[in-house]
Amino acid sequence: MKLKDFAKHVGLSPTTVSRALSGYPEVSEVTRARVTEEAARLGYRPNVNAVRLKTGRAGAIGVVMGRAGEFHFAEFMAGMAERLVAEETDILVIPMSDPDQDDEMELYRRLVESRRVDAIIVHSPKPSDPRISLLHELGMPFLVHGRSDIDVPHAWLDIDNEGAIRRATSHLIDLGHRRIAMINGRPGATYAIHRDNGFRGALQSGGIEPDPQLQASGNFTDELGFRFARSFLEQPNPPTAIVAGSMMTALGVYRAARSLGLQVGRDVSVIAHDDVFPYLTADNMAPSLSATRSSMRAAGTRCADLVIQLLAGRSLTEIHELWPVELILRESTGAAPSPR
Repeated sequence: MKLKDFAKHVGLSPTTVSRALSGYPEVSEVTRARVTEEAARLGYRPNVNAVRLKTGRAGAIGVVMGRAGEFHFAEFMAGMAERLVAEETDILVIPMSDPDQDDEMELYRRLVESRRVDAIIVHSPKPSDPRISLLHELGMPFLVHGRSDIDVPHAWLDIDNEGAIRRATSHLIDLGHRRIAMINGRPGATYAIHRDNGFRGALQSGGIEPDPQLQASGNFTDELGFRFARSFLEQPNPPTAIVAGSMMTALGVYRAARSLGLQVGRDVSVIAHDDVFPYLTADNMAPSLSATRSSMRAAGTRCADLVIQLLAGRSLTEIHELWPVELILRESTGAAPSPR
């Protein structure tokens, strides 16, 4: 069935039908729902090539993938795919092996100039992120997964990283812990800065002076989690609790504690940021892991949805979403052990 025939069937103009199926905001929800329902009932699907030829769109969203956080990236992409499959929109993944800033900026410039994508999702922004300035300057629609303090208008979705780590740290303080370590993400990223603010804010509220010897930053991997935790726990005055930046980091912390004959939840408490991996759940860890819960897959789905809205004409100044983070207490956190 051609667009003209389908439009005649539903009693609307071809333009209205096309805009309804493309998610344009000027089409009412009632009309959009009726058109979508009839399209599903009749099996009508717009000719992708014709739509792209008419609109000038590539039918793809670009995402640059670095080497850090592969597990988190995979979950995010799965969420995007779940949303975009219904839109007949592809995902163009551009690999990047942590080049210097000039190389990264050139990569984004080439991606825009190639016209292979209609929009780009920017990950792990910095407070003053040159990628945001570049994409704004080039007129490329984009969404930031995270936030930036840069004075350039941009659409973004983020979680309350500061509040999440503040709550996690405050819980440990309430349990009597005074020597608390933290393994943060990569230095310079906005989310890592926000988490550090939350950690320090909780310590300050508890009358605790932050100890630089109990703070480390890096990629969220089991190996780094192990190395950092060992360095903390082998100190003359080791921490009685550790805040881990991710589930993968927490795995390394558990391994380090066991290698030193320590029991998690009794000798050292561990709390982490939980990214809800389907193959690694906090409930199934031994002992079960206390964590702040945030789904990367859900974030990917929502980011894809917001990009679709952005391309349909929604103002980028309206797309500012800050998600709260839930704290789930389990067996890995307990009262601070008595001094030896």
